[in-house]
Amino acid sequence: MTAKLSVNLNGPAYLRNRRPLPWPDVVQLGRIALEAGAAGLTVHPRPDGRHIRRDDVFALAALIDGFPGAEFNIEGYPDEPFLGLLAQVRPTQATFVPDAPEQATSDHGWSIAAAARQLEPAIAAAKATGARVSLFVDAGSTELSLAAAMGADRIELYTGPYGAAGPAEQLAILRALAATAQTAAGLGLGVNAGHDLTLDNLPALARAIPMLAEVSIGHRLTADALIHGMAQTVRLYLRALAEEP
Repeated sequence: MTAKLSVNLNGPAYLRNRRPLPWPDVVQLGRIALEAGAAGLTVHPRPDGRHIRRDDVFALAALIDGFPGAEFNIEGYPDEPFLGLLAQVRPTQATFVPDAPEQATSDHGWSIAAAARQLEPAIAAAKATGARVSLFVDAGSTELSLAAAMGADRIELYTGPYGAAGPAEQLAILRALAATAQTAAGLGLGVNAGHDLTLDNLPALARAIPMLAEVSIGHRLTADALIHGMAQTVRLYLRALAEEP
């Protein structure tokens, strides 16, 4: 199967927030991405509102309601305010990340056993809203059976090290990601991936992980959209996902 593409809109929102002006319009860009074939949109509303804001979340949820079958993925640290937002918005998917509020971006996966007392009730609360729940994990995680036992539906593979690696290291990291995906699939967990994915490294990832359900791409996709425009960039990433060897 070909993985679905979810366009992360944090980058355009961060650019907008540099000045007290409404440009770029994240809802307009989300509409363009969906019309160009993206399967969904991703946001990560941080407590300080430095990129996606709470009002953006509601506006994008309303946009997605007009695209039958499109998915809304909300990422965040599963504290009480975040779970309250999920209850209000009722997204398709909630992706739990172990980020401290001050982090610039996600940079590691969960230690699931250490966070089990927090994660288990949070997973139940998110699923009660109708959301599918995905946990952000590192390649090589040995705790996926615990994620499944707690009721998680999917994992999201943290692909930052893969995106940052040179050619000599990339193959070894790709093999570790593929092995982790295989373990997850054997436990009945779906597999997503995200972080530092590009037009250059995405085809190899998609080929190595044939069960890959979704990729969430933001930073590089936003940079490419400055060159090609959002619609053409979405089409390029869809082509990269479907690329055959």
